[in-house]
Amino acid sequence: MSTEAGNLETLVSSSRRTSLNEFVQLTDRVVHTLSKESGQMGNLMIIGRMVKAPPQGETIVVGDLHGDLESLRQTLKASDFLQKARRGEHPLLIFLGDYGDRGINSPEVYYIVLRLKEEFPENVVLMRGNHEGPDDLLASPHDLPTHLHNRFGENWSSAYLRLKGLFKYLYNAVSVQERCVLLHGGVPSQAKRLDDLAYAHLKHPEENHLEEILWSDPEEGITGTLPSPRGAGRLFGEDVTTRFLKMLNVNLLIRGHEPSDSGFKINHSGRILTLFSRKGEPYFNRQGAFLQFDLSSQVDDAFQLQRFVRPL
Repeated sequence: MSTEAGNLETLVSSSRRTSLNEFVQLTDRVVHTLSKESGQMGNLMIIGRMVKAPPQGETIVVGDLHGDLESLRQTLKASDFLQKARRGEHPLLIFLGDYGDRGINSPEVYYIVLRLKEEFPENVVLMRGNHEGPDDLLASPHDLPTHLHNRFGENWSSAYLRLKGLFKYLYNAVSVQERCVLLHGGVPSQAKRLDDLAYAHLKHPEENHLEEILWSDPEEGITGTLPSPRGAGRLFGEDVTTRFLKMLNVNLLIRGHEPSDSGFKINHSGRILTLFSRKGEPYFNRQGAFLQFDLSSQVDDAFQLQRFVRPL
C-alpha cells in the first residue's frame, strides 16, 4: 500500500504537484480497475454499474465537490478514512459524483479520488454525477477543460480524454439492503426493477432512467413528475419516491446534486436526504456537509440520519 495515499497532507501535496503524464497514467489505471469490477468484490456485490452493499460497517458519503479541494481534505481528515482503511477496518467511502467543474482545483480533486480508488479499491465507490454524464447529457457550462488547461498547459486534452473515458465506468447507484439507495440526482420514475438502475447507462438514450438518475430533483406538493427547469431530468413527487423505495425494499434515498445552505436538506417526509459538500461560489452555500454512520444501525428515515451529518 502506498504511504502517500495513507497520509492525507502528502496526498494533497501530491495532487498539486502531479504532472500531466502521471495524471493520465493514474486515470488509465483506475479505468482498468473499474472495468474489471464485477460480481463479488470484498463485501460488495457489483451488478452492471450498481453496487450492492450489506447493512454492516461504517460508511462515509460525500456529496458534490465541484473542485473544492479544501472540503475534500476536511472530509478525509474529519472522517479519519485513511487511517481506518490502512488499519483494515473496511470503512466504505462513497462519492455521489460531480467531482469537477465550477472549481479551480477540479484536477486536484480528481487526482485524490482516483488515488483513493487505486489504493483502496474495495473501500471506495465512485458514482456518476450529471457533470460526468454522456455527451448528450453533459452539464453546461462544462468548464473542466478550462481547469485542466490551466493546470497542465497546452497538452491538457490528453487528461480530458482519459477522464471522459472514466465517466462511463462510474457507478449509477448504490443499494444497501433494507437500508437505503444512493443516486446522484433523483428517482428514475419509470424504473420497474433493479436492472433499470444497474444497466441504465446501456439503455440510454432509448430509456430515461440514466437521465433521471443524474438530473432529477425532488419537489414538494406535486404528484408524479413535472419537467425540470434544469432542462434535463424531472421534478418528482413524494408518491414517486415512495413507490421507488418500496420496489427496492429500502427506507430512504441519499443523493447529491442540489446545493443547500447547510450542506444538506430533507425532502418527502424524511424519505430523501440530500448532501452537498462543496462550499462557496457559484453556489454560495454557508456550509458543506458529508454523512458518516454505521450501516448496521436501523434507520427508518432521513430525520434519524440527521445527527450523523457532519458540517464542513
